[in-house]
Amino acid sequence: MQTPKKQLPKMKKSHSITFWIVLLLITVIMFQFSKNTAKATEKTYSEFKQLVTSGQVLHVNFDGKNIGFTTIENKKLTSRLPFEDPQLVTELEKANIAVSAHKPSKWFGFFINFLPFIIFIGIWVFLMRGMRGGGGSAAFSFGKNKAKLSISGKTKITFTDVAGVDEAKEELEEIVEFLKNPKKFQKLGGRIPRGVLLLGRPGTGKTLLAKAVAGEAKVPFYSISGSDFVEMFVGVGASRVRNMFADAKKNAPCIAFIDEIDAVGRHRGSGLGGGHDEREQTLNQLLVEMDGFDPNDSVIIIAATNRPDVLDPALLRPGRFDRQIMVDLPDIKGREEILKVHTRKLPISAGVVLNIIARVTPGFSGADLANLVNEAALLAARKGKKKIEMNDFEEAKDKVTLGKARKSRVITEEDKKITAVHEIGHVICSMFLEKVEPIHKVTIIPRGFTAGATHFLQTDKTHYLKSYMTESLVGLLGGRAAEEVIFNDVSTGASNDIERATDLAKQMVCNWGMSEKIGPIKLAQKQSQMFLGRDISQHDNISEETAKIIDSEVKNIISKAHETAENILTSKRELLEKLADVLLEKETIEAKEIFTISIPFIAENEKPIVDKKMQKIKDLDNDIKKAERRAKAAIRRKKQAAAKKRAKAKEAEKNETA
Repeated sequence: MQTPKKQLPKMKKSHSITFWIVLLLITVIMFQFSKNTAKATEKTYSEFKQLVTSGQVLHVNFDGKNIGFTTIENKKLTSRLPFEDPQLVTELEKANIAVSAHKPSKWFGFFINFLPFIIFIGIWVFLMRGMRGGGGSAAFSFGKNKAKLSISGKTKITFTDVAGVDEAKEELEEIVEFLKNPKKFQKLGGRIPRGVLLLGRPGTGKTLLAKAVAGEAKVPFYSISGSDFVEMFVGVGASRVRNMFADAKKNAPCIAFIDEIDAVGRHRGSGLGGGHDEREQTLNQLLVEMDGFDPNDSVIIIAATNRPDVLDPALLRPGRFDRQIMVDLPDIKGREEILKVHTRKLPISAGVVLNIIARVTPGFSGADLANLVNEAALLAARKGKKKIEMNDFEEAKDKVTLGKARKSRVITEEDKKITAVHEIGHVICSMFLEKVEPIHKVTIIPRGFTAGATHFLQTDKTHYLKSYMTESLVGLLGGRAAEEVIFNDVSTGASNDIERATDLAKQMVCNWGMSEKIGPIKLAQKQSQMFLGRDISQHDNISEETAKIIDSEVKNIISKAHETAENILTSKRELLEKLADVLLEKETIEAKEIFTISIPFIAENEKPIVDKKMQKIKDLDNDIKKAERRAKAAIRRKKQAAAKKRAKAKEAEKNETA
């Protein structure tokens, strides 16, 4: 999807015409002055009289007290009468000098005298009108509506540009239908939701969905941020709310979109300013305006937030935001659809399988995937490629998640050996654990703050079994256990693994009831401080004795997981050393090569688990080959169609010639 280019703000037509007229007048006047001064050189009155007496003057023109005269050498000179001289005209007639007079224009003189004041007043009026319009200083625009209007048909985004949120799109299609044909609903007495609240994490496409609704319905679209309503002056936010709703009603049917509404819609009474601060007055006005809508106005308010827990209950009641639509992170199918949207206009190689990219990007939002595609395109362009290949997407994924590869970093052989052993420890533990996802690749190329990384083919899950969580802990602690097995020592490289394992174990004990001693009891309870904002602090409302049991259970779970990891790696020490040596040599190993090397080290009772994971890798290989075949077939079909078109054109040309 290509984003529309930003345009510079254009000057209003009336302002532009006024500016050019003033500029033209100033230019004409300055040209006239320069023309007059270039034509004549000023002489004193005595010099003028002397030239008259000596017969050097042919013509004299009087303009008030200004004298313009032409000499016999055709020079144009000027002088000025210092006093009344009645004899001058008589002397000029005796000398046979032609005399003429120009009657001065009072209005022209008045205009010339007051020209600087007129120009100053004109510039002042021009600037003040700009200030009231929002340009320059905003001294006169505090209460003005700051919502940006996209005129009908200008919003090019439609539902085809939105993917991965099918349920949200279905609910919003009803809104589009109402905006296109409101009478269809009104005949049966139905009332469309007056407000739609889009909830979801950052980057999931809430703003894009609102634009798509406007694009599908082809109606005016107002967009404003919640923070644009709030100012330091009391009453300004409420005024802006009134103006926005008034403008929306004038352009009905239309959509008014408020992004990040939690900036103005937070729970009342939770601030330090009491009940009369500016934000709460703005919220009160918003509540009144939304509840005061006439159902026939055809104005729908769409708002977006990633903090629904802090919104005021009055804002969420029926009659205001009647419908709440959850826009969650996309699943594997949704991620694949999003990747298709963002790559449809890009030159993609036949070997690119979007399904694999979707599988290795769990937890990515729509914005993250758009960034991933952009990074892959930039990497391919940097290497001078004509098409984006699969390895570009792989490198872009690593860059987005871990950071840019630090190839220039000097690493000792000892550090590389420790990193290789650590990462292979994760690999082997995951290989022989039934519930953990299969390996995708492992690398010891440093990126960001990491010295190496192990990537898995993640699957989207709604529910996580206790057995899965336990095996995940074993996989996390596999790196530290591998260091102990090979070096009989530990390094600082497992700090992140230990942190994640501790957090996971605490969640199992305190939130998910996976501890036998404590049982299914939720122990971590949130307590909000009213005057410090909601959910700003969290306390575990538990006794000291229970806290000791929690610590004991967390330690017990982690110790068991570490022991399991150590047992697996001790029994597979030879495989651990073999894979670590290969990783040291190649720096990156793919899953297919890992399983090929591991086959001689797999026992009979371990084959079912490993074969199951190997089959997933083979399925991925088959998917890649199928995708390549489909892409090549599509290219052949295009070439054949183009050849047929050229043949028909040549035949038609021959027939015309004949």
